[in-house]
Amino acid sequence: MKPKIIMIDDDETLCELVRVNLTPRGYEVIGVNDSNEAILAVQKNRPDLIILDIMMPGQDGYEVCKRLRKITEAPILFLTAKGREQDLVKGFEVGGDDYVRKPFSLRELEARISALIKRSKKTPTNPAPSILEYDDGFLKINLETKHVYRNGKMLHLTPTEYRLLACLVRNIGAVVTHEDLLKEAWGEGYTDAIASLSLYVRYLREKIEPDASNPRYIITKWGVGYWFSDQNQKDSQSKSAEIQSS
Repeated sequence: MKPKIIMIDDDETLCELVRVNLTPRGYEVIGVNDSNEAILAVQKNRPDLIILDIMMPGQDGYEVCKRLRKITEAPILFLTAKGREQDLVKGFEVGGDDYVRKPFSLRELEARISALIKRSKKTPTNPAPSILEYDDGFLKINLETKHVYRNGKMLHLTPTEYRLLACLVRNIGAVVTHEDLLKEAWGEGYTDAIASLSLYVRYLREKIEPDASNPRYIITKWGVGYWFSDQNQKDSQSKSAEIQSS
């Protein structure tokens, strides 16, 4: 079955250009030119990937992305003429997975699409317990349901944030290099996107850490990568064992 892509952009000519070029490469591309129709189109077609323009009349791409994240975990690739860091940060914060700046080459767009779809369908190979708890339940990660809880409250993580966290906890106690994290959480072809990786780590820390400025879980190995500390899990387990034996 062909991977299905929905492209949400008010530029009909650009949508058609992308469709004409991607169709011979094995993709089915559906163009949507109205942000108000985007939600219905995604619900109806259940795409493997969404291409989303940021600057559109009516609701902009950021607002559409927030709405889409309530109904789909499909990768969302932003098209943007904006190059400022705060614009890209906002795209990640609302649930975007990657971005391509306008004007773009069709070769670059196809490479990004291929990497995102492969990543979203990749099955983890490293075994890990399905439920992990830290600091007496302050942080709880259920790898089976993909739910993460902080102090008893379920967190909203974007798909990319969750993949990054899952990669780290599956390798708990071991440093995962920048390159390996990018391959695992983003896919092949992203090994030079270290700036994006550092942004996601910052967002993730703000969501799961007791104090993001003094992280207990996601630890930086400067110049190399990150590792997820197993010390807090061991502390929780040892305290539990002491209670049971007393």
